[in-house]
Amino acid sequence: MPLATVNGISLNYQVKGDRAKGAAPLVVMIMGTGSPGRVWELHQVPALVAAGYRVCTFDNRGIAPSFESPSGIAIEDLVADTAGLIELLDEGPVHVVGTSMGARVAQELALAKPGLVRKAVFMAGHGRLDQFQRTLSLGEHELDGSGAKLPPKYEAALTAVMNLSPATMAQPAAARDWLDLFEFTGGPVTPGIRAQRRMDHDFDRVQAYRAITVPCLAIGFADDRMIPPYLTREVAEAIPGARYQEIPETGHFGYLEKPDEVNKTLLEFFAA
Repeated sequence: MPLATVNGISLNYQVKGDRAKGAAPLVVMIMGTGSPGRVWELHQVPALVAAGYRVCTFDNRGIAPSFESPSGIAIEDLVADTAGLIELLDEGPVHVVGTSMGARVAQELALAKPGLVRKAVFMAGHGRLDQFQRTLSLGEHELDGSGAKLPPKYEAALTAVMNLSPATMAQPAAARDWLDLFEFTGGPVTPGIRAQRRMDHDFDRVQAYRAITVPCLAIGFADDRMIPPYLTREVAEAIPGARYQEIPETGHFGYLEKPDEVNKTLLEFFAA
């Protein structure tokens, strides 16, 4: 993946798909807290490229080899990074897809830079956090600061509980595969990821989103414990003309649990 200088920092990005005359718009995909852009490569990028789209994925500030910004990260930084990358690629306006923290970036980008956004999709979008998310975040900060390391199996179980649907965990083979994956891909929390986790959690932007004018789709995951779907629906209800769609039997990683359904929803919205 090439490194570009954007908004005064280095960003690691990749573009897939053919750029041809009359081709479908570029899709820029924004990952959530602690995850690299390559996660989109598992399911969403192949489906979008097969449908004729070019797709840009990238590592947010905080995720190496992009600039880790260990001293701190603000949502305004991430929005400016994404806007700068779109301008660098010179293919705007683009479709924008974000999940979790990335959804919040997409929401703020659609509000601040509507000329860069053709359509926007917010998976696990949210304009605020409730008491549970704020408490969970404070607990993460305390754990990061303590230097304590959870046993891998216990950390894998917590990751599964927080990010997957009970319907997935009720399938023995699927549960085993996911738990094994989480156990063996876990590792130390980097300074950049800690900086992402320390971002402001006391925001309330719901009313501000009433000024968004680009076409928007908010996708809620029915069993999401990290960002419960009512917070995503709240964003859709605030944005004039926005659609809300809920994917059943999915948790926070719904785009990995039910990728075919998520991809179909994306493609239908972009084509409409």
